[in-house]
Amino acid sequence: MSLDPDDWPALRAQGHKMLDDMFDYVEHIRDRAVWQPIPDAVRGAFAAPVPHEPTALAEVHDDFLRLILPYATGNVHPGFMGWVHGGGTAVGLLAEMLAGGLNANCGGRDHVPIEVERQLVRWAAALFGFPGTASGIVLTGTSAANLYAVLIARHWALGPVVRDQGVGAAPLAAYSSAGAHGCIPQAMDVAGLGRDALRLVAVDASHRIDVAALEAAIAADRAAGKRPFLLFGTAGAVDTGAIDDLAALAAVAARERLWFHVDGAFGALAILAPALRHRLAGIERASSIAFDFHKWLQVPYDAGFLLVRDGARHRATFAAPAAYLRRDEGGLAGGAFWPCDYGLELSRGFRALKAWFTLRVFGTERLGRTIAHTCALAQHLKQLVERTPALELMAPVELNIVCFRYRGRDPDRLNAGIVVRLHESGIAAPSTTLIGGAVVIRAAIVNHRTEARDLAALVAATLAIGGELAAAPPI
Repeated sequence: MSLDPDDWPALRAQGHKMLDDMFDYVEHIRDRAVWQPIPDAVRGAFAAPVPHEPTALAEVHDDFLRLILPYATGNVHPGFMGWVHGGGTAVGLLAEMLAGGLNANCGGRDHVPIEVERQLVRWAAALFGFPGTASGIVLTGTSAANLYAVLIARHWALGPVVRDQGVGAAPLAAYSSAGAHGCIPQAMDVAGLGRDALRLVAVDASHRIDVAALEAAIAADRAAGKRPFLLFGTAGAVDTGAIDDLAALAAVAARERLWFHVDGAFGALAILAPALRHRLAGIERASSIAFDFHKWLQVPYDAGFLLVRDGARHRATFAAPAAYLRRDEGGLAGGAFWPCDYGLELSRGFRALKAWFTLRVFGTERLGRTIAHTCALAQHLKQLVERTPALELMAPVELNIVCFRYRGRDPDRLNAGIVVRLHESGIAAPSTTLIGGAVVIRAAIVNHRTEARDLAALVAATLAIGGELAAAPPI
């Protein structure tokens, strides 16, 4: 019994309305609050039981407009500066629609959606100066890509036997900045190596890994009978946007025979901006690079990516031939190697299409200018903070992240409270982090829609809320 509609013209009309509603949402996003609290009545609507009878598409769409759309994350809005979220584009929205209609399973087989992903891999390799033998795979995000990198490095260090026997008591040791993202120790955990095998190396005043401290940690591990095998470099630290000295790390990795992986979740794409590219010097020497298309490239969620210099090593880490995955029969079952030979997923969507559309429609030069513009805005916000006596800059501004706080008594409680109130105001949505143990307001300027007026609104609201909270009697 088919689930296609009985009335295609009616579906077409409803579909056009749904698309227009989303275009209206994006076009007029400034007319909305960045974020708003979810009313109890709205939460309660999602306690409804499993639907056993059909509901008209128009009615379900109305529920979406009423219950879901107004209470989304808010990262489409130019005032959203929390965490590191891309803003998406109308082009990406349309690409997602096309991918949904095609409903391609990109785990394998011989069809053009996989050629799109292969082209994306070649483009990424060219951008980062990797050889034509490099491999890559589109994933959910950099958290998954960093895990894959650990697994590939583990296979490189221990050989194929690790796939059958596990790591056993292998005394492996890995190294990263103390400011690295939390998904890196998690990757060590999930890969069976354990968090204790990761050395969190101190950072310098610029929040970059201290190379001398790194070399001392490697030497100490070797003296203790450990086997150093993996070095993480960070291109765009999660707290401050700092970029490690990747050239120095590449030299250490070569000298110490380490797999050199760069976590470039958002910062790696600075490669597209000529004014920023020099800060990534050394990334072309990495063994692997992880980054997200859904951050600075503004591709809709989710679209992460892993690029690996040694494509054969990458494939050897994951390929698992099975009778039902014959690749030598020709026809639709041809076209080896398949994406499932480079990762864990056999069932996987056509994520590559929205990244492919974004690169084709906008081009790397325009995308690079957009990335550079967010960094210029960060410098503008830094200047606003520095010339406002009530505010204090808390970390160097290397890329697009500005960490600052409102001065006052009990500053940790005060600044945490300011951020909550900012969110509730609907004016701006920064996040918080810890710098030197202090709670700070963290504005990550990623959205291509953000302008100087949004930063002025953030500062003005911070001052107004901070003054109100600072004047309140202590709790």
